[in-house]
Amino acid sequence: MTQAPTSTSSDSAIPEPVPAILVLEDGRAFHGRSFGAVGETFGEAVFSTGMTGYQETLTDPSYHRQVVVATAPHIGNTGWNDEDDESRRIWVAGYVVRDPARRPSNWRSRRSLDEELVAQGVVGIQGIDTRALTRHLRERGAMRVGISSLSTDTDALLARVRRSPEMVGADLVGDVTVGQAQVVPAEGHKRFTVAAIDLGIKSMTPQQMAARGIEVHVLPADTSIATIREIAPDGVFFSNGPGDPATADAARDLLRDVLDAGLPYFGICFGNQIFGRALGFGTYKLKYGHRGINQPVIDRTTNKVEITAHNHGFAVDAPLAEHVSTPWGEVSVSHVCLNDDVVEGLELRRDGRIRAFSVQYHPEAAAGPHDANYLFDRFCDVMREHRDASATAPVTSEEA
Repeated sequence: MTQAPTSTSSDSAIPEPVPAILVLEDGRAFHGRSFGAVGETFGEAVFSTGMTGYQETLTDPSYHRQVVVATAPHIGNTGWNDEDDESRRIWVAGYVVRDPARRPSNWRSRRSLDEELVAQGVVGIQGIDTRALTRHLRERGAMRVGISSLSTDTDALLARVRRSPEMVGADLVGDVTVGQAQVVPAEGHKRFTVAAIDLGIKSMTPQQMAARGIEVHVLPADTSIATIREIAPDGVFFSNGPGDPATADAARDLLRDVLDAGLPYFGICFGNQIFGRALGFGTYKLKYGHRGINQPVIDRTTNKVEITAHNHGFAVDAPLAEHVSTPWGEVSVSHVCLNDDVVEGLELRRDGRIRAFSVQYHPEAAAGPHDANYLFDRFCDVMREHRDASATAPVTSEEA
């Protein structure tokens, strides 16, 4: 079920910028001018370090109920096109920039970023010191925030910020998942069928799979294992998504059913956190999270360092140096962030083969980088090996 952004705004052509304020829950305030829709909005203040790809960021469902601060000073240079959206709408609760482009310049641009924010009722602010704001969030951590271009009364806005919901304990998957199943056909020869559970999926993910000959069934978050079995998939995928993974008990239980069924599994971002929970690990909130397209991660299976795209405020609490036994095999940490040693991937092996794996970042990153794109090929390899092993496995008397 789609939920409207947490904001109030006017529906009209681009309004002239008016005075606006941004107030953090600890009382820190910034004064600027309106950007996008005139109104008021609340969410969790986070910063993204990407120097490009703002359209993909704004339409990523993982940013639902978050106010995104762009650390790059100039935003909107390439305008807004009709090809690069990662979902059906903008999901951010608000947008914070220093210097928006006065005039977009790109051959694919159909309108300005400002126009699109107004059209979708997204409240933002411009002309503030985003460097100072980012440093404040790095020191104090992500926190609730409000933006208003209806009033410049900071005390009144602060009171409303402190009454707004926190991200810890937020169950948001139901807001972003598809209402009914959708099928993305394979390109060319069909090699595999995948059941993709939509926890906030980005459109580039099924596109990446389809390009590899995978028919992708995008399914609602409340899908049952019985429905998955009816599709007879070669593998199961859990997508990225918003909110606190500790609230996603239904997704955790479904994934345990998938593992019980012996189906190959691949998870991205929220799908990595749910995989961790299914295997018995906990999750925790990062101080200010990882967001942007320049995060260094080491793949411990190849010892290669990748520059990757991230968007997560929670992480899996798994031991870096240990292999842990589970009912489905032995699990280990496969990827680690080189900035802070946060777990960025998990791998489940049994009988020497990878049965399931996940990563905390985004190998499908449309705006780049593409260092981790090989993970879709790894998923194909896992499904092929599973199919080959199943074809050569001896038939038991019970199966006969």
